[in-house]
Amino acid sequence: MRLLPLLFSITIMTSSCAQLPYHSIPDYPEDYSTGNVVARMIDGLGYRYYWATEGLTEKDLKYKPSPEGRDTEHTLEHIYGLSEVILNAAKNEPNIRPSDFENLTFEDFRKGTLKNLKKASELMLGKSEAEVANLKVIFERREKQSDFPFWHIFNGPIADALWHTGQVVSYRRSAGNPIDSNVNVFMGHTKH
Repeated sequence: MRLLPLLFSITIMTSSCAQLPYHSIPDYPEDYSTGNVVARMIDGLGYRYYWATEGLTEKDLKYKPSPEGRDTEHTLEHIYGLSEVILNAAKNEPNIRPSDFENLTFEDFRKGTLKNLKKASELMLGKSEAEVANLKVIFERREKQSDFPFWHIFNGPIADALWHTGQVVSYRRSAGNPIDSNVNVFMGHTKH
């Protein structure tokens, strides 16, 4: 009798994996062009985020390390915002502030973040050094616009999203739900 729920669970996980990007890291690009290196960094973030958020429970989402800290759900909201900045930089489009994520659910944040990262990676693939040098990180608030060299995408949104994805991994472990032990971030594949 227990086999049927197990098979049902495996089917759901398999269909979920098929629908969202970054169950594994894509194959290597053909060369080390500037755009390909940026794309690969985004892919590494996408893979880590996929597995950091796979199988999160309501208890995990509400977990925070201290009463003053940010809970996992709000951390995921922040990562979603960072993924929008990464995507908009790849499109050379402004980030409109303030952002309103109030009506989004965990599933919206997870799916949106993964899709934003995948699209940003695809846009970066094959870009030359000159093409990447022409990209900007742009913020727009009301009528005021600020733009920054693309360099800021590395020490800003990409590094910040990696940092917070690591927090999610730590939080869920502390809440009693560690990530799948088969996740191999070095290889970019998960053994199942």
